[in-house]
Amino acid sequence: MRSGEELDGFEGEASSTSMISGASSPYQPTTEPVSQRRGLAGLRCDPEYLRGALGCLKVAQVILALIAFICIETIMECSPCEGLYFFEFVSCSAFVVTGVLLILFSLNLHMRIPQINWNLTIFGFLATAVYAVNTFLAVQKWRVSIHQQSASDYIRARTESRDVDGRPEIQRLDT
Repeated sequence: MRSGEELDGFEGEASSTSMISGASSPYQPTTEPVSQRRGLAGLRCDPEYLRGALGCLKVAQVILALIAFICIETIMECSPCEGLYFFEFVSCSAFVVTGVLLILFSLNLHMRIPQINWNLTIFGFLATAVYAVNTFLAVQKWRVSIHQQSASDYIRARTESRDVDGRPEIQRLDT
């Protein structure tokens, strides 16, 4: 059997003498309450967020994105499908991202995850969206310039062929 001295500090518990004397024990008394983190067990829906303007907008966005995705999936066949595929991607992405944000804000998870700087994250999403719009407009401008160039090449070729018809020395070679 162990004596009283051996039991002090046994199995990770601080001895009463070291707490009082302030000896080299890592267990020092504190006046701050220790918060019990229960992880995600205490999740509750925030009805104030859902009733507010931002919550109502998020719910409307999720519903409209879901309706758009369902509508696009009902199309059986298409001839130029590029626009259809792009709309499908956008509606599905909008549904998923907005749904995740709705869950995140309605359950107050953004307050429970302090490791993420939410203001910076939202700014990053906005910057990405601006770059995406810029890229889209640049591609559109490039397509228009390619189309105009090919149209001007066609018109120039047609006018040159008309000039050939008006030259008699070339007509004699054809006959």
